[in-house]
Amino acid sequence: MQSAEEKGLDKLCIKTIRMLAVDAVEKARSGHPGMPMEASDIGYVLWTRFLKHNPANPEWPNRDRFVLSAGHGSMLLYALLHLTGYDVSLEDIRQFRQWDSITPGHPEYGHTPGVETTTGPLGQGFSNGVGMAMAQEYLSQYFNRPGYPIVDYFIYGLVSDGDMMEGISSESASIAGRLGLARLIYIYLDNRITIEGSTDLTFTEDVGKRFEAYDWHVQKIDGHDIGEISSSLGAAQEETDKPSLIIARTHIGYGSPNKQDTASAHGEPLGPEEALLVRERFDWPETPFHIPEDALAHLRTCQDKGREGEGEWTSLFNTYASEHPDLAREWKESHEGKWPEGWEADLPVFQPDDGPIATRSASGKVLEAVAPRLYALLGGSADLAPSTKTFIKSLGVIKEDPCGRNIHFGIREHAMGGILNGMALSRALVPYGATFLIFSDYMRPPIRLAALMNLQVIYVFTHDSVAVGEDGPTHQPVEQLAVLRAIPNLAVVRPADANETASAWQLALNRKEGPTALILTRQKLSVIDRTKFASAEGLHRGGYTLADAPHGEPEVLIIATGSEVHLALGAYDALVEEGVGVRVVNLPSWEVFETQEAAYQEEILPAKVKARLAVEAAIPMGWDRYVGDQGRMIGIERFGASAPGGLVLEKLGFTVEAVIAAVREMLEKS
Repeated sequence: MQSAEEKGLDKLCIKTIRMLAVDAVEKARSGHPGMPMEASDIGYVLWTRFLKHNPANPEWPNRDRFVLSAGHGSMLLYALLHLTGYDVSLEDIRQFRQWDSITPGHPEYGHTPGVETTTGPLGQGFSNGVGMAMAQEYLSQYFNRPGYPIVDYFIYGLVSDGDMMEGISSESASIAGRLGLARLIYIYLDNRITIEGSTDLTFTEDVGKRFEAYDWHVQKIDGHDIGEISSSLGAAQEETDKPSLIIARTHIGYGSPNKQDTASAHGEPLGPEEALLVRERFDWPETPFHIPEDALAHLRTCQDKGREGEGEWTSLFNTYASEHPDLAREWKESHEGKWPEGWEADLPVFQPDDGPIATRSASGKVLEAVAPRLYALLGGSADLAPSTKTFIKSLGVIKEDPCGRNIHFGIREHAMGGILNGMALSRALVPYGATFLIFSDYMRPPIRLAALMNLQVIYVFTHDSVAVGEDGPTHQPVEQLAVLRAIPNLAVVRPADANETASAWQLALNRKEGPTALILTRQKLSVIDRTKFASAEGLHRGGYTLADAPHGEPEVLIIATGSEVHLALGAYDALVEEGVGVRVVNLPSWEVFETQEAAYQEEILPAKVKARLAVEAAIPMGWDRYVGDQGRMIGIERFGASAPGGLVLEKLGFTVEAVIAAVREMLEKS
């Protein structure tokens, strides 16, 4: 039973959180005050009584994770970070939403200490939290031993009506329920208001019953009653078979006489007059950014609790390391982003005599060869494992088998992308996800966020062109390569044969600074004879000379990627016989190539050679940077068609003869 003094201190701390958010939004003249005002009670109880965290070390591996999926309420998070002692100063709070501040409008991972993921697009944080819980599940199975709960953290999240409406949340909730991710606890702010007005305009289902159908543990509480908040969180922690959803009935803009429970409280400042009324309502000083000493002292006790908690864990881990040195070494390697020494020796080598092989199949062979040693690598596909060749039979299924690493995402590409990000945010795992290239469209939001957060996520996109054939234009990617290449910090890699596919996996597994998309064929491709042509290791530089002019400097460049490299090589042989000085440049990754030094780029694509032909079964967008104003491209500027893949390619102009004719025409005009 709390004393009157303790209850008074609780109320003071909650008002401090609430009013700090109000003041920051007012000063910025921009922001979303309603959500921080309604969720201050929940934030206070969660962060001071349940969340296991150390403000002095936001990267403590066994900390609980807090996901603010409703990222527009960022000032709630920034207020909690400052008040509990993270390296977020009061001046940072004053600079909310300003240039070069660490308190941007929506939380950004890697930008602000204590922010666990970049949220803003609704539903993404919800999905990230599911990925975090899947990471926790795998890591606890792999590393924990009797008496040593090295991994036992929870994932908490605040979600909104908007999160609940976005389809990605439904997809992710279904997966979480199917897997029984009991360490996942979400609090749903049921304020019944969106930007356009009451949620009744569009959103009338019973969310509790919906989540019970997903096999979640569901509770309903008053979101402004700290006793109910506390007891519900305790009950959620005790649930061991299901993820938990706490439906908290709250009031957006809580305490605002004229804006509580209104849409205007969502996305605009209260305004000076209304902010003054809120101060009067809470008996709060008119001085902006006022923080009572008693409240700050109490909230800063999180620092002592955090140091003590991490200290106890470190002591436990040190004893664990002495008893389980191999596991401790693997723990250190995974958290430092290192792979086991010598793993690259397991990469398969393919020979021309092996016969043609689709790059998707070569990719499967690479995974089968290297994954068993790479304990931090896990993933799956959106119900397409037989087609994408990404199920590794020897590694079992997550949750079903001990330390299983295959994941059945179901037909849920959007959720798969968000979950992969959550897993990568463990900073101990490298996840991969697979589907057809055409369905990358469903995944674009989380791919973009993976690139924004510099996460090492690997995408396996197969069935990469109109060569898919009979399934027709709905399944034949045309613009998807350009769409993916438009995302900053995403490396798009389209290998030309089996050995380049092995090199592409090597690149992706070693590329720590962002996500990588592997673009793979359904159709079989010959293994390029590397005794005649350049090594597949050239892929690591993004582009390289595959076949050069036999005598002197080249007079024409044929630049290609993926399966079209074989057309370029066919044309090369014929043109060389005619005495044409032709160079074939394989350009599997624009992004990697453009990180190379200027001298290397000039060596591969000499500026003086103006006759340039690009060949790629995709829209020409972006190729002008490589072919220049005197070059041309054989590409596709229409949708595909339903017919055998080889015939579709032929009808759309992808033949050796078409490449030869285009080169001759350019040389005649030069």
